[in-house]
Amino acid sequence: KELIYTESDLIITPIIDNPKIMKPMPVRFDLKTLHVPAHSAEKLLSMKDMDWNDFLQQICSLLDSVEKNTGAARSKLNLLYYLCTVAVHKEVASKLMSSQLFPVLIQQLRAAVNWDIRAKVTRVIGLLALHTSDLGENVPVSEAITILTELIRENFRNSKLKQCLLPTLGELLYLIASQEEKKEHRRECWVVPLAAYTVLMRCLREGVKLFH
Repeated sequence: KELIYTESDLIITPIIDNPKIMKPMPVRFDLKTLHVPAHSAEKLLSMKDMDWNDFLQQICSLLDSVEKNTGAARSKLNLLYYLCTVAVHKEVASKLMSSQLFPVLIQQLRAAVNWDIRAKVTRVIGLLALHTSDLGENVPVSEAITILTELIRENFRNSKLKQCLLPTLGELLYLIASQEEKKEHRRECWVVPLAAYTVLMRCLREGVKLFH
């Protein structure tokens, strides 16, 4: 056993924002162009249900809006930067992951024309997956995995985009595995599509490493 395993094999490290894989970019948002209150994680957790739902509805409406011009796109990016700052808090991440925000993020991942926005949506989803401690039974994780898999397949020769998409796919797969182990049985909306494994194996064969 001592020859087969090393201590580092048993240490779980993040895939997204792991400096050993890729240097994380600093996250800053501009208060002046943020069209929602810039609540801290602590403030979000102390909100009453009605205030929390109103706040989430504001965010979802802004994300759902069409980027008609460069200013609108920048405004949406700024909101996603803000979400990155609160998604690293475990309790907030779990609440956001099980809220109406997650399907809206998935929709943006599928429909956003601007790749900067898609990249930031991908990062928000990855951070939520990394920091979520308890996954709601009806969270459509499979749908997110399916879209990420399709995007990786469509942009397979684009290394920069793959480096953006793969960490989030990895975090979602790990989240499902850890939650199934904890809850002892599989949920339908957590089923991992076969195509995701196929694409991952292809990436590994092509030399893109996904660390645990």
